[in-house]
Amino acid sequence: MSKRDKQLAVTLVKSRYGRKPGHAECVAGLGLRRRHQTVMVADTPENRGMIAKVSYLLRVEDA
Repeated sequence: MSKRDKQLAVTLVKSRYGRKPGHAECVAGLGLRRRHQTVMVADTPENRGMIAKVSYLLRVEDA
């Protein structure tokens, strides 16, 4: 499996409501809509940057 094919399982564990607008947009950009929802995203620098910005709201696992 190459780096290009790698996926991350991202779960929203805290609500995005009441957060800074940029943080809520990062959560939405990752495809997360509700708490405890898990999505699979590609392991790219762009997605890693969004994950790092809102890491206090997420749980991330290698898939």
